[in-house]
Amino acid sequence: MSDDTPEPDRIEGAPHPRETPVLFGQDAAQTAFLDAFNSGRLHHGWLITGPRGVGKATLAWRIARFLLATPDTDDGGMFGDALPKPDSLNIPGDHPVARRIAAGADPGLYRITRSVNEKTGRLRDQIVADDVRKLNGFLHLSAADGGRRVVILDAADDMNTQAANALLKMLEEPPERTTLLLISHQPARLLPTIRSRCRDLRLSNLSPADLAAALQQAGVEDQLPDALAELAGGSVGAALRLINLGGLALYGEILAVLRSLPQLDRPRALKLAEAAAARGGAEKLDLLLTLTDVALARLARTGATGQPPAIEAAPGEAETFQRLAPNPHKARKWATLAQKITTRARHGRAVNLDPAALVLDMVFNMQSTASR
Repeated sequence: MSDDTPEPDRIEGAPHPRETPVLFGQDAAQTAFLDAFNSGRLHHGWLITGPRGVGKATLAWRIARFLLATPDTDDGGMFGDALPKPDSLNIPGDHPVARRIAAGADPGLYRITRSVNEKTGRLRDQIVADDVRKLNGFLHLSAADGGRRVVILDAADDMNTQAANALLKMLEEPPERTTLLLISHQPARLLPTIRSRCRDLRLSNLSPADLAAALQQAGVEDQLPDALAELAGGSVGAALRLINLGGLALYGEILAVLRSLPQLDRPRALKLAEAAAARGGAEKLDLLLTLTDVALARLARTGATGQPPAIEAAPGEAETFQRLAPNPHKARKWATLAQKITTRARHGRAVNLDPAALVLDMVFNMQSTASR
């Protein structure tokens, strides 16, 4: 991949996971892997799962550095004594392995992501079979000095059917001293046979404190607003996306439309639709659909529990939600609408429906639900 080609496994505004020194809030997953290593029962395939942006790729790169830099504890030291068992996955940044990995030059590591289509010069939207089959050459090389080899696949969800079948063959007959690290945001989309041949490492959403620390490490120096942390849902990736695309202001516009219901502020709704249809607005539309889903989920939860969100993601959110969802019956209506909007939006994107029409359809459905 050339220097000017975007890396599909990098979040805009943040360092690449291989450059991220500290993993916050995922001690349980790190301990589980370390225990497996120290017990001598290191599985050949690991499925690293969890929501987007919580550190799955960072964990994979930490594991890769650790495996390639750490000898087996039963190899013996200079005098044949058993080596002490490591108590952390940390590898110093000045370690030769860490330096080689940072430079993309360690012969024991292979990375699979979406590749560039040579005909178009653009990144593919899937990992194709050839991307996986190229791994064969790496696996059949003799590991230097009898050492390990590590493969990072980010993300396994991106594989098409042919790529998944090619990977399955490798998982069924794994080469000796090779560890495959599969990153997955939606493991249910993977072949059951792939999931069954991997050990699961589940990562969870970050606490507000861990989220703030991770963002500071990523270079976001400003204090994280409570509203942004609320919408990010414990995901560094989501928080950075909200920051980069003006997510707080966009959520405020969605709430303003909801606040106007059931009458509907039509000029505001049209402005929202025009913003989504603007040139280069695909990312904005995706974020708008995501934040609408978040708003409806928070609205339904308010009606179901009788309690508005403890922290408002926009001014007036609590009052608006209590008025629109005063009881569990109304909450079910909003929850049903959220599912309907998600389905219609997915279909609309698939058939290239005009973004403005997609947004207006969504708004009119919200008005209809509020009017009942």
